[in-house]
Amino acid sequence: MPAPPPRADADTLRIAIAQLNPHEGQIAANLAQLRAARAEAASMGADLLVTPEFSIAGYPPEDLVRKAAFVATCEAALADLAADTADGGPGLIVGGPWRDRDLIYNAAFVMDGGQITARRAKHELPNYGVFDDKRVFDAGPAPGPVVFRGFRLGLMICEDWWFPAVSETLAETGAEMLLSINGSPFEDEKAGKRVALAVARVVETGLAFVFCNQVCGQDELVFEGASFVLNPDRSLAAVMPSFSPAITLTEWRRSEGRLVCASLALPPEMPNTEKIYRCLCLGLADYVRKNGFPGVLLGLSGGIDSALSAAIAVDALGPDRVRAVMLPSPYTSQHSLDDAAECARLLGIRIDTVAITPAMHAVDAALAPLFEGLPDDTTEENIQSRARGLLLMAMSNKFGHMLLTTGNKSEMSVGYATLYGDMCGGYSVLKDVYKTGVFALSRWRNANHPAGLLGPEGAVMPERVITKPPSAELKHDQTDQDSLPAYETLDAILAGLVEGERSVADMVAHGFDRATVVRVWKMLDRAEYKRRQAPPGVKITARAFGRDRRYPITNGFTGLVA
Repeated sequence: MPAPPPRADADTLRIAIAQLNPHEGQIAANLAQLRAARAEAASMGADLLVTPEFSIAGYPPEDLVRKAAFVATCEAALADLAADTADGGPGLIVGGPWRDRDLIYNAAFVMDGGQITARRAKHELPNYGVFDDKRVFDAGPAPGPVVFRGFRLGLMICEDWWFPAVSETLAETGAEMLLSINGSPFEDEKAGKRVALAVARVVETGLAFVFCNQVCGQDELVFEGASFVLNPDRSLAAVMPSFSPAITLTEWRRSEGRLVCASLALPPEMPNTEKIYRCLCLGLADYVRKNGFPGVLLGLSGGIDSALSAAIAVDALGPDRVRAVMLPSPYTSQHSLDDAAECARLLGIRIDTVAITPAMHAVDAALAPLFEGLPDDTTEENIQSRARGLLLMAMSNKFGHMLLTTGNKSEMSVGYATLYGDMCGGYSVLKDVYKTGVFALSRWRNANHPAGLLGPEGAVMPERVITKPPSAELKHDQTDQDSLPAYETLDAILAGLVEGERSVADMVAHGFDRATVVRVWKMLDRAEYKRRQAPPGVKITARAFGRDRRYPITNGFTGLVA
């Protein structure tokens, strides 16, 4: 690696901020990525390359970090990476595990001159929502600054900067700037909260602040990058892209015991609907790519959920990796067949048709002796859904494509889904998107095609898919509103009960009909057993089912007195 160009003087520091996409547990691949990033930083003339939390292994590592072989592999890779810095090129800040006797820390490693020159352990361990750091890590002591080539850097790890104690300790012990490496997952409207908290840390300490975040999908979580720099005057000096790996060079000058960053041009703010859409695309793309699937398969019904799921899949993976199947029953309308075919045409994907009527008749015949004399009910409706699930899973097994589940959060909240039927699949891209959000995203995508998406420009579904009443089409003239409140009302109540954890009385006080709220509350509680058996899916809200919201299945508390 060529030697970097000389600094203008001893009071300047060039820091390259890298928001990387690690592959959880693929230590060799992550090491190669870090080396490539360091080479790019060297070509920029950087003195220091900063990488995200646990960048040697991917965050969150969960119980992997309690495997001795995993930690040993990380340690060997970190030692190799530190040895690289003997070439006189940029130093490194890399995240990974630090084993100290019987303790395991989530740590940041400073590397320079061929060795690890400093380590800092995460002090504040999050233990809420999707985070369980206290379960797998030990808390480190309150950190002091690290010295890098004569500069005193206040190095923190993610949660350390969400509370004032660590940054204040760093400022009081001589730090010249605050530098935080992060694995901070995307949530709707979270970016503004991050900046507001960073401003608070700057005001409290008088020091500039660097937020470096990873950008990747990891199971249900998506990390959007969006790294940024705040100067001591609270102004934004740099903002990095959302949902895209990148390396940005920042230039710093010492001024009165503080480091100040030269301002860079700021990108335009990304609309919130686009952020959510890109989050869904990145989550699906990384899940498919990192788990080695050749592509995805989905049932395309002519309804809005499957149409949006198909559009996201094509934008994330490209049309050649998405395969659709229409599975008509005797209750499938002609407009559904037409709309599904038109969706496939607009997206440029293959669509096959496999009628489920023979499977329905076979099941009916097998069960006829047991069901004789009993009226038809939801049992027969669910047989249709399960016949579709059986056929789709057979195709997934045969062709190797992962089956994409197409249900949304409104349906999963109230159990308007069939176990082993439309819930079949390996991943649910709309799992945390309410139905009203499905409509909004569909309208947005029909009108927009931002750079980087792999799907076609223009509309991706017929307008009728968005405007027609949603229906499962499991019986004649069926609509979702036969069984559910209007989605605008349902979603507003669910947001209060799920995200807001509000009581029935509180929701009624906010103007909702008590009988409707009680009905939704009961459906929400009864559906927990279904949600436990649902596939993983992208988290976009603060209370996604699964990792965030955890309720017992066997639960006698109604809460209706509150």
